Amino acid sequence: MKKHVLMVVTSHAKLGNTDTATGLYFDELATPYYALIDQNIAVTIASPLGGKTPIVPSSLGSDDSRVANVARFMLDSEAMSKLNHATKLVEIDANLFDGIFLAGGHGTMFDLPNDQNLASILGSMFDANKTIGAVCHGSAGLVSAKRADRKSIIFGKKVNGFTNSEEEKVGLTSVVPFLLETKMMELGGFYEKSEDFAEHAVRDGNLVTGQNPASARKVSELFLQALNQ
Repeated sequence: MKKHVLMVVTSHAKLGNTDTATGLYFDELATPYYALIDQNIAVTIASPLGGKTPIVPSSLGSDDSRVANVARFMLDSEAMSKLNHATKLVEIDANLFDGIFLAGGHGTMFDLPNDQNLASILGSMFDANKTIGAVCHGSAGLVSAKRADRKSIIFGKKVNGFTNSEEEKVGLTSVVPFLLETKMMELGGFYEKSEDFAEHAVRDGNLVTGQNPASARKVSELFLQALNQ
């Protein structure tokens, strides 16, 4: 039977209380999306509010300088329709999916950690031993999810996400509601990282996480490995 993965994106379009645009970091969706689609795995895109997904402007690139998977996605009418008409998380039945992947972008820091629908979906899928993946700030969506014993799904797991030093280097430590590296360690995760902005991803059982945008390819590979086992 064809496998089906839920990909979760942010609905949040502004950096905190500023007027600076944010949202999804495009390649952190596009690269795992095609890793799945190219293996004949069905993908549904969902977000807290549903509808059109805000995108980090800089992640779009330009016509002569655009990440290949982003360019492919932008020319893919079916993919763009999914992104522009995302399903609301409240409408999602976790039982219909084999895995879930949380794409990043700073917008995720402001809505995914507080979304109880997402927390419920993640907890249910974790307890069912389904594959869970996240990249960069997408890992923020993991922080409210609990397993059956009410401990965090991160507890005791090797994990990563955007590092404190990376957040400092992009100048947003005072804008984001919390530091992701610190939060994941507070929840009992065994946080692993590489050099700032270098590729790094880790798999611990069915939980796969990637550090930053450069890790999109690696985390996609590990997610597929977990999904197919």
